[in-house]
Amino acid sequence: MARNLPTGGYPLTTNSDLANERTKATFDPNKITNLFDGSPTATIRRRQLEALIRNDPTNVFCNEDNAYLHRTDRHVRALAKHVRLIELCRSIGIGSKTNGEVVLDEDWTTIVEAVADDLPTYLHWVMFVPNIISLCDEEQQKLWLPMCRDWRMIGCYAQTEVGHGSNVRGLETTATFVKEGSKGEGDIKGGSWIINSPTLTSIKFWPGTLGRTCNHAMVIAKLIDGDGVDRGVHNFLVQTRSLQDHSLMPGVTCGDIGPKIGYNNMDNGFAKFENVVIPRRNMAMRFATVDDNGTYEKKTVSDAASKISYITMMQVRSMIVMGSSKSLRMGTTMAIRYSAVRRQGFKSADSKEENQILDYKQQQHRLFPLLAAAYCFFFNARKVSENLKAIEKRLMNLSDDGATITKTEVGSIHATTSALKSFCTTIAADGIEDCRKACGGHGFLQSSGFPEMITAYLQNPTVEGDNQMLPMQVVKILLKLVKDVQSGKTKDWEKTDAKYLLGPVEAMLNGKEEKSCPAASKDAMMDADVLRAAYQHRAARLLVNVAQQIQNDVAEGKAFEDAWNGALIQMSRVSRAHSAYLLFDNFVSGIQEESGKMIGPNEVIVLNDLALLFGLYWIEKEVGDFLEDGYLNAEQAAWTRACTLIMLDRIRPNAVALVDANDISDFRLKSALGRYDGNVYPAILEASKKDPLNATEPGPGYEKHLKRLIVDGVGVYTGTTSRL
Repeated sequence: MARNLPTGGYPLTTNSDLANERTKATFDPNKITNLFDGSPTATIRRRQLEALIRNDPTNVFCNEDNAYLHRTDRHVRALAKHVRLIELCRSIGIGSKTNGEVVLDEDWTTIVEAVADDLPTYLHWVMFVPNIISLCDEEQQKLWLPMCRDWRMIGCYAQTEVGHGSNVRGLETTATFVKEGSKGEGDIKGGSWIINSPTLTSIKFWPGTLGRTCNHAMVIAKLIDGDGVDRGVHNFLVQTRSLQDHSLMPGVTCGDIGPKIGYNNMDNGFAKFENVVIPRRNMAMRFATVDDNGTYEKKTVSDAASKISYITMMQVRSMIVMGSSKSLRMGTTMAIRYSAVRRQGFKSADSKEENQILDYKQQQHRLFPLLAAAYCFFFNARKVSENLKAIEKRLMNLSDDGATITKTEVGSIHATTSALKSFCTTIAADGIEDCRKACGGHGFLQSSGFPEMITAYLQNPTVEGDNQMLPMQVVKILLKLVKDVQSGKTKDWEKTDAKYLLGPVEAMLNGKEEKSCPAASKDAMMDADVLRAAYQHRAARLLVNVAQQIQNDVAEGKAFEDAWNGALIQMSRVSRAHSAYLLFDNFVSGIQEESGKMIGPNEVIVLNDLALLFGLYWIEKEVGDFLEDGYLNAEQAAWTRACTLIMLDRIRPNAVALVDANDISDFRLKSALGRYDGNVYPAILEASKKDPLNATEPGPGYEKHLKRLIVDGVGVYTGTTSRL
């Protein structure tokens, strides 16, 4: 029987090649681990929480048979994991510092990641609870947040419709006010809203947690006030299922949208509303109100504060950027460890010793820039998250301090999160697949860990703003910067991420920008300031080009919409250029800020090597942008390519230690190829033995089908017969 295959089990020692790699490290991986976690104390706490999950006596968190479970079974078991997770949180006091709300506790994200599986309840804490906190008034929060805390109310965020995604203004779901005393549906005390899906294309479609898990939804719908006036989209809390038996509420049709490429633990759902009645006060009323007569009123707040509804969206995008770092760090951990263990190709014609595939330059060129990107995305996501928290704190205050936040400041961070989300998720999605390919045939195995990781991650270039659409939002905001530079109104931009554009944009508009790369030697190309200046120049030039292209097209008689459409491809280049500058700049500055804190000189050196590789690689990869106007000359472009190879050599001795610094346990990694001990081949064979297809001998298809061919002879040729 296949399950009796003698693999010898797992060796008790670490693979010698991997052990040797760890002796080469020139820095302390533990210090970078602490940096990722936030402090040495946080690292200890994370490991404690991971051990709690891994060693849970119920064994509900075991992921070893995930690949063999039907989708329904995985969804149900994921719910079981969530319930057990909440039990554990209550038992060890997670949430005790946040009035019992576990999802607001600093340990929550850590313990959820320790589960190492997707939970169907995810949208509850990522979108639903933050919406209540941000958009609902104090009275509403006092009513609903305790229900969320106790997990009586489980919610989702229902914006996307089957016919409408990113275009919020195109949403068709309606919330129509009905005054108390009106005859017919909705006649309840204090007035009500009638929620309707008036067309097939208005049916909510794709919201996570909506299909089978949640009992409430934060529905985004057009508000029709008591005078019949459309006041635009607002948020409405709609109960979708009974709190007693989880049955659908009257007028609600709801279910799962069906199997997806991946991420199938999650019940992405659809919902149709037919005259669903909710109380008037179920409209989120922090920034706008409708009284019991149906009179609509916006509360007086600063222009920037009126944009607070975007803060949750931007926070989710910053989380997605951090997720791109974490996923890419997992992918590179698998691929780099395996590349150190896997040997192929003899060292010489008469040698019997094979090369580690990690020593091949093409393998390094595939993997090390992705490793650098994974680190880079971490520094950027952390900075963006800090900036968003600071802005949210000021906006939520709604005091004089809150009023000092300008629309320019909010717009700029919107551009930052949009650009980074688009760029980082594209690189991560492509990069994880490149990591799989770098593992050869074994990367195609489910036991490699790559198939599930890739298919689960592939949603990210689409969710929370499609990566091909977000550049329009980025450029729309940056074009305001160009306009403000032209009119001399740049003060507000000085406090934003886009301030680096002011000087070069002004010079270009005035015809004074004739800069070229100052590098006079190959070594000079490995200067962070030289690379930063190149990224700055490119971003400014491409932005000015788009502004001038649109202006010229309109001047020649094109409608503005046609001119805008004609510039879309260039806008994508601008967004990538803006992202690349921010990524490199924040990477370098982030390392400088940490120097002497959690990391010492040796860690700074190796992180700076990664930063330089990131900067050089992306100039090499998109060198046409830098050659186009002569900023780089041909010799400097060749130096860039040569310096990229130099950085590969510098990083090579530290490659395994850099992925070890991620401190991703085998339980979380779920990869036969990426095991910490490097015992890849026994792990692959052990995984093969577990397949239910190997449970019986002969195989499950023999008696009913294969036997008819081999024994009964249904395939025996008996001579010529007539053809139909």
